[in-house]
Amino acid sequence: MVVVCLVFLAAALTAQAQIDKKSFYSALSSGQEEAIDKVLSKLESEKSSPKVNAYKGALTMKKAGFVKGVKSKLKTFKEGAHLLEDEIKTSPANTEFRFLRLTIQEHAPGILNYNKEIDDDKHAILSGYAKLDSELKNVIADYAKDSKVLKGSDLR
Repeated sequence: MVVVCLVFLAAALTAQAQIDKKSFYSALSSGQEEAIDKVLSKLESEKSSPKVNAYKGALTMKKAGFVKGVKSKLKTFKEGAHLLEDEIKTSPANTEFRFLRLTIQEHAPGILNYNKEIDDDKHAILSGYAKLDSELKNVIADYAKDSKVLKGSDLR
């Protein structure tokens, strides 16, 4: 009986720790501050993990565009970049993290100089694409429709 309870408890905790990938990517692509804030708030309540940190980093960098004042924008962007870059350094072969960085780099203002890894990230995405789950493949394929860097024909 105790073992059964522990199994159900572990399953419940695992289910709670799941990050809603669909909500995350919807907020990231929306360009709406409210959607970004909502998902960031959910991520803040999650236990820290590489995926949570990478997601928080990407959304924080995106949120910087809504922050008032140049210094505050830069500070917010750097906070997010630090989170995402740390996870990429720890797991450089993680295709999803490289995709997140590519999307931010492609849309970051040039003055930030956050565009040095575009080619490397593109190659990492293309190399790891076949191994991704179908949900993430769809996200990347959808992004490639409007990307100047990543093309749908590259993903075959």
